[in-house]
Amino acid sequence: MLQSCGTQGRAPYRGVLTHGFTLDEKGMKMSKSIGNTVSPDDVTKQYGADILRLWVAQSDYTSDLRIGAEILKGVADSYRRLRNTMRFMLGSLADFSDGDRVELDAMPELELWVLHRLAELDETVRKGYTAYDFQGVFQALFQFATVDLSSFYFDIRKDVLYCDGDTPERRAARTVLDLLYHRLTTWLAPVLTFTMEEVWLERNPGAESSVHLVDMPVTPATWSNPDLAIKWAIIRQVRRVVTGALEVERREKNIGSSLEAAPVVYVDKAMAGVLKSVSFADLCITSGIEISTQAAPDRAFVLEDTVGISVTFMKADGAKCERCWKILPDVGQHGRKGVCGRCDAALG
Repeated sequence: MLQSCGTQGRAPYRGVLTHGFTLDEKGMKMSKSIGNTVSPDDVTKQYGADILRLWVAQSDYTSDLRIGAEILKGVADSYRRLRNTMRFMLGSLADFSDGDRVELDAMPELELWVLHRLAELDETVRKGYTAYDFQGVFQALFQFATVDLSSFYFDIRKDVLYCDGDTPERRAARTVLDLLYHRLTTWLAPVLTFTMEEVWLERNPGAESSVHLVDMPVTPATWSNPDLAIKWAIIRQVRRVVTGALEVERREKNIGSSLEAAPVVYVDKAMAGVLKSVSFADLCITSGIEISTQAAPDRAFVLEDTVGISVTFMKADGAKCERCWKILPDVGQHGRKGVCGRCDAALG
């Protein structure tokens, strides 16, 4: 700094970020005599450079930093979960082209909700990087990738992606996955430098191609939809009660899969109207579902932190489709034995 100020009249950088001491995972100062030192070279050899970069991004640099074997195991687990999210997208986007795209006004509400979340995250990511809030950026993206995507959106849309033919719903899902791909790769590239480059080159091969040579895509303002977000917060709340009830039945070995169920959901009229406006059985990954505004029976399942939502378990009626595994009354009543009407149409 002194040399630059003396020769050029300015500091050799635009900004400086300082952090506390790096300690072991118990908060003790590292010492060779104690044997609690952690070598960056050893971490890189065992886990890879991106794990070390991810540890930095996850750490709160405003205080002393801690690192150790158990902490690095937790970081590696977070990394694997993010990598699985990217792998799912890559697998689902094979042979995707611009001709497969669906316009915004033709998308189902579930896809529009994902786009709304992207609009929210775009603001969070840009502000976070500008303010050097790497921990906040990573936590927002990790929560989105593991909870909103892997545990919710991907879990629901696997049925459409795997079992549908060339339907509008499948094209819409793949359009959103492509939009997710371009944003997550560029948003995470400053942290997971090598992994995002690998993910990028899977779809953009070539010596001149690099995720580090492209800007973060601009997110259209039309994607923001606060009213839809409120509606889907209600839907997800009810879905959480349904999945909780099904988990009880699974533990008691009454069912092996949620597709064996066709539960009854008891809610008030306003909430019933919200649930009936979407394919709630598909959202809950059940073969059927009934929405009732009647009083729930005493044996109904409830969650302590929800009010006015109850669920009773019922088994689905019909036969199991050999292709989509849903239990439906129309299985075997179409051109092919053992499949439902949708799967029969998908098979051509």
